[in-house]
Amino acid sequence: KDFRRLCILKGVYPREPRGRAPGNKKGQVYYHIKDVRAIAHEPVLHKFREFRAFMKKVRKAAGRNEKDEAARRHALAPSYTIHHLVRERYPRFQDALSDMDDALTLVHLFAALPSEGRIKTKITNKAKSLAAAWGAYCTTTSSVTKSFISVKGVYMEASILGSTIRWVNPHSFTQHLPTDVDYRVMLTFFEFYETLLSFVLFKLYSDIGVRYPLSMAEAGGQAKGSASAVLASNLHALTNALKSSDGAVSKVVSEAVESVTKDSSEPKDKESKKKSRELIKSVGAALNKITSDDSDEEDFSDDEDVDVGAPLKAALGSMAEAEERSAIPGSVALDDDATKRRRLFAGLTFFVSREVPRGYLELVCLSYGGKVGWEGADSPITASDPTITHHIVDRPKLPSSFEKLPKSREYVQPQWIMDCANFLFVLPITKYGVGAELPPHLSPWVDDEEEGYKPAYGEEIERLKNGETMEAEDTDEDSEEDADENGGAENGEKDFEDEEDEAVTERRAKKKKQKEDEEAHKLAKTMMSKKASRLYGRMQHGLSEKQAKVDTLHKRREEIDSKKKRKRKN
Repeated sequence: KDFRRLCILKGVYPREPRGRAPGNKKGQVYYHIKDVRAIAHEPVLHKFREFRAFMKKVRKAAGRNEKDEAARRHALAPSYTIHHLVRERYPRFQDALSDMDDALTLVHLFAALPSEGRIKTKITNKAKSLAAAWGAYCTTTSSVTKSFISVKGVYMEASILGSTIRWVNPHSFTQHLPTDVDYRVMLTFFEFYETLLSFVLFKLYSDIGVRYPLSMAEAGGQAKGSASAVLASNLHALTNALKSSDGAVSKVVSEAVESVTKDSSEPKDKESKKKSRELIKSVGAALNKITSDDSDEEDFSDDEDVDVGAPLKAALGSMAEAEERSAIPGSVALDDDATKRRRLFAGLTFFVSREVPRGYLELVCLSYGGKVGWEGADSPITASDPTITHHIVDRPKLPSSFEKLPKSREYVQPQWIMDCANFLFVLPITKYGVGAELPPHLSPWVDDEEEGYKPAYGEEIERLKNGETMEAEDTDEDSEEDADENGGAENGEKDFEDEEDEAVTERRAKKKKQKEDEEAHKLAKTMMSKKASRLYGRMQHGLSEKQAKVDTLHKRREEIDSKKKRKRKN
């Protein structure tokens, strides 16, 4: 039991033996001798032994019916920390960031589990607070880059200090604990990941000028309830801390600047006078240049093509970016990609209906620059607020109570937010309306060029990004079909004959090319060795399998398109 806990905490994993395992030792677990020797000298092992001896004394006192003595001894239980193990396993901060995937997934899992059996309320509350602190940091720094809703949960990806971190957020359903899972192993992993995540959050929060852990006084009290409620309170606390830290930093900076200016006021007076004289001379020379340019008409006509407003435009653009960066409270410095993400939902206000899970949607909306409200007493926005632009609903039909709400808002399904965030483009809401059949939810991690197939909806979104309207294309297709139907019979026969001739020539050319390619492959194979030919055969087999999958996808797409055309005609 202690050996397994130590292996998990130290990061020691079983190893496969180099040779074949003996027949009488099958099913056994093997470790490296050096790993076992390192564990034998671990200080935490002594703490485990002390705790075991302590629990024997407590059990003896309880067996003698000395309840007061047992309670007194239980309060004096030996404790230990694993901070040195985290520093030992992750000597650099980037190493810890690159190994955050499993830690975040397990923490979000414990935050969604009920408090039953070995899983105590203290553990679930700690997991909720850690998950909320991580979400608050991601939204404040606009670190969320990709998201995808699947059967297992909501996959999220964030880019922090050059490291890509991906985790799974479970669906907000009632979780039933299976009996065939060893929760002691999971709790040991959570014990280590809790310490690791606390270290990482402390460093990240200190980089933006906030002290971690956040004080609940800034959040308006102790955070309790669901994970989304804890996330909201942590966000409130983080914004308050950023504002207070921003004020303190600016005060210190202003005081330092004043003291420096007082100390160096005398020598700088002479320097400023010299600079002002040089400035006056340079301005006079520039004015003389302008007058000479005005007298020469030919030079003026040549300079007409020069864009005089280009420097002004660049300056205005940089000022706009500086204003966007300064709109974020505190000393949070966003990179170019984060500022682009922050602009996506800028000026939009979302209201999440009660049937929609709020956690991951709030995370995505806030990290992309939007404002979020929900049904509850702690919501910053009420349902009847006229500033709401989008109302997120997951119902087949709107209830009659929604008729009292302002008509200026749009009702959309939750997938619209995820698709807009993944494509960094505000998509039209016609396909995401209430009760509408949703378009395919495309994964942002699939490389279409590598797969060799691009979905139809992905192509449609690319055309929308390029400025093409889908309605105009549909009308053009319908008009072409009508023109083909109403065209003369003679022209149709001539076109059909020409198309047949072209198809025959194309087939012959393709067959000829295929034969030439096959002959070249055969010649190349004869020149190869046996090993190279086998490797080449495996490569060709993999390529053919990949091409077969792409062909089946194209066939399915053609069938779906033909069905849609039939429905339109009917």
